[in-house]
Amino acid sequence: MPRIINAMTVDVEDYFQVEAFAGVVPPADWDSFPSRVAANTDLLLARFEEAGVKATFFTLGWVAERHPDIVRRIVAGGHELASHGYAHQRVSRQDAAIFRADISRAKALLEDIGGVPVIGYRAPTFSIGAATPWASDVLAETGHRYSSSVYPVKHDLYGAPDAPRLPYFPGPAGFCELPMTALPMLGRNMPCSGGGFFRLLPYALFRLGLGGFNGAEGKPGIFYTHPWEFDPGQPRVAGLSRLSRFRHYLNLDKTEPRLVRLLGDFAWDRMDRVFASAIAGQG
Repeated sequence: MPRIINAMTVDVEDYFQVEAFAGVVPPADWDSFPSRVAANTDLLLARFEEAGVKATFFTLGWVAERHPDIVRRIVAGGHELASHGYAHQRVSRQDAAIFRADISRAKALLEDIGGVPVIGYRAPTFSIGAATPWASDVLAETGHRYSSSVYPVKHDLYGAPDAPRLPYFPGPAGFCELPMTALPMLGRNMPCSGGGFFRLLPYALFRLGLGGFNGAEGKPGIFYTHPWEFDPGQPRVAGLSRLSRFRHYLNLDKTEPRLVRLLGDFAWDRMDRVFASAIAGQG
């Protein structure tokens, strides 16, 4: 059988914008922190170039506004430019009008800087679910053609364990949800998409999970990471809970070599090409 091509994705945000820091770093203070997102994104772009991999970069509008050259380098490298919204606020904490304003602002900004259409969206902290039944309609109405915002696992910060594990169409014609990769095991869906689990689990176990998904479903999976996960020298933020410190800073020095192995062990491409049929409404 031909080798399955998976989707490589990056959520472009800075280290101080993560949900785990929300209680101690309010958005009003973001500009007071030293930004490291440009250098860390460049590191990822270099690793992808070395491996001959194209990826999708779900880019925060707040970051694009302050670092437009990041957006231009993403596009120049042949990668897909997609949206992570503007202000990195959970969709479940917004109403439809606020959400529309946020994603419209981000889409216009990214398209103006990048000079390419932006059709994809990923919600901060995978925060689209049962509490936001209007989100897919708003995304479709604002010109987005797909979302990758649902993680069908159980987690204290996110997750919709009863959601479909494969691409589905949540309502509006021409709009597709591409859920994050999860593998049924021992009565629950196990996460196989990256992020903190990629840093926590032994690499061999993570590789086994993603490979198991490809084998069991015969379908592509989705991997995601963040630029700050490749930066062990980032400033340590004070006032975090023990759990938040553990989640954020665990194994930052191991992420880059693990990613290099991952790029070689599987085949990868952009979301819009890997899932072209689903995005076109063909399942």
